[in-house]
Amino acid sequence: MYSQFLDTYNEARTIGFNNINVDLMLGLPNQTLEILKDSVSKVIKLNPEHISVYSLILEEGTVLQKLVESKRQELPSEDTERKMYWDTKKMLEENGYIHYEISNFAKEGYFSRHNSDCWEQKEYIGFGLSAHSYIDRKRFSNTEDLKKYIDNINCSNFAQNVILCENQNDMDVKKEYMLLGLRTLKGVCISKYKLKFNDNPIFTFKDELNKLIANDLLKVDGDYIRLTSRGLDFGNIVWQEFV
Repeated sequence: MYSQFLDTYNEARTIGFNNINVDLMLGLPNQTLEILKDSVSKVIKLNPEHISVYSLILEEGTVLQKLVESKRQELPSEDTERKMYWDTKKMLEENGYIHYEISNFAKEGYFSRHNSDCWEQKEYIGFGLSAHSYIDRKRFSNTEDLKKYIDNINCSNFAQNVILCENQNDMDVKKEYMLLGLRTLKGVCISKYKLKFNDNPIFTFKDELNKLIANDLLKVDGDYIRLTSRGLDFGNIVWQEFV
């Protein structure tokens, strides 16, 4: 498996790709801190421009979920998985990667433009089967049914391919802006929020912020509201306040 990844990576470099992302996963079955550090070291030596670090999520109904539930596979403990995260963060930062979003590291100038735009709630449009879009406070996707997708295009029934996922009101947009911004290491810029909404997040979300600050999950740092170190470990608790 690793040899296939390496062949693909080297081939991409050979044909001229100069901006490559590599995904790393934490908390895998039988993964130890030593195995993870070895994996991180190998990736660093490859010198990709961007590295994404994800913790394993057991999806309901998958083979792995059933194996773990039946004790036939064992995952690292929560404490070990968190140490994996912080050890990986340290190794990447020591080697010139900037931690700019909770799961993403990049060299200077190589932050993901699409993801960065999404975290700032900018509009985008997706083309093709299953593609997602966000325009005029509406989130929608194209159908996942290939035959239906092609038939509708051939008949010029383009609207029939669109599935509305969400139509946001004012508060929905504000909450989402907070949630997305708090995924980034720089956090939510208070002055940008004021310009966008003609509102102050410190007052609008007074109760939520006071609670999260009291629990050392958030801090107000100049013009920014951002996660604390503890907040990086318990981000889900923070984001739930803005769902």
